[in-house]
Amino acid sequence: MGFTAEDVIRALREVIHPENEKDIISLGLVKDVQVEGKKVSFTLELKKSNDPFANSLKKASVMAVKSKVDNSAEIEGNITIKAEKEVHQETPLGGVKNILAIASGKGGVGKSTVAVNLAVALAQKGYSVGLIDADVYGPSIPKMFAVEDDRPELKKMDGKDRIIPLEKYGVKLLSIGFFVNQDDALVWRGPMATSALKQLINDGYWGDLDYLLIDLPPGTGDIHLTLVQTLSVTGAVIVSTPQAVALADAIKGISMFTGDHVKVPVLGLIENMAWFTPAELPDSRYYIFGKEGCKNLAEKSNLPLLGQIPIVQSIRESGDNGEPVALNKESIVGQAFSALADRVEDQVEKRNANLAPTEIVKIKTQ
Repeated sequence: MGFTAEDVIRALREVIHPENEKDIISLGLVKDVQVEGKKVSFTLELKKSNDPFANSLKKASVMAVKSKVDNSAEIEGNITIKAEKEVHQETPLGGVKNILAIASGKGGVGKSTVAVNLAVALAQKGYSVGLIDADVYGPSIPKMFAVEDDRPELKKMDGKDRIIPLEKYGVKLLSIGFFVNQDDALVWRGPMATSALKQLINDGYWGDLDYLLIDLPPGTGDIHLTLVQTLSVTGAVIVSTPQAVALADAIKGISMFTGDHVKVPVLGLIENMAWFTPAELPDSRYYIFGKEGCKNLAEKSNLPLLGQIPIVQSIRESGDNGEPVALNKESIVGQAFSALADRVEDQVEKRNANLAPTEIVKIKTQ
């Protein structure tokens, strides 16, 4: 037996906005409810574009329709969120709700692999996602999406040349790797590298995004400072292996973001290469880089452990082939990245509900 738009509206009366303590139907937030077979779609028209409860209202709406109307209703990814009064955004990132810095204390811990697969996993959950490859000295995003030979389009918009990001697997992409010969080494001084990052940010046309992930270079340096001086970063995610050497540098990354001069919330840690599982022994775990180092650091630092990603051969193969392993939701690693995306979403929601937007940093030099 089918269901109607009226059934959906009735179910949505169970969804309460935490700030107003009234249901979203009574508040007039639900617009344009459409039902086509099992597919349900509608718009949540909120008072402000950065409403901290947007994601929780979306999740609650999905649960209400599935529990009160039809558990097989196709609603995930079909809820559009917009502000009551859309205003012209003067900045290119004015339509971006959450900006996440993906960082690591040292190189070689798989930060870019995590950034790519987290972006894909978020996109698969119905979010609009962008990814900036800010690792200007070693841009790997083009290879990991198999778009090394592609080039972004340049369009004149409002009298200004804008770079239109490439899009693959539901993720919008910009990388310095699109603008240089992939076989050439970039030998740039700090000002050149930071200028390149600013151009990707200011000249890229990102439109409306739920999440913009920024894959930073390893360590702490000019690029990191440029980012927090240019954008209001929602939060940082620190990637490390369980190895003591990597953890020592991860601590420095945490210190940089949470220090008095920067004050960017750290949403949590991701333990990459947590254990090795051979394909022929899927139930076996070999802790070749140590065991639960990130978990212990997270507990010591009073930060969430967002996920533990095993190292398996398919991760290397998918990265080389330009097909992120998160696309395979049934694989062990695909499931790990899907769970990671859920935890990141939850931490962003908590951060936005409890903290004011991050201020753009003004760093005084001696």
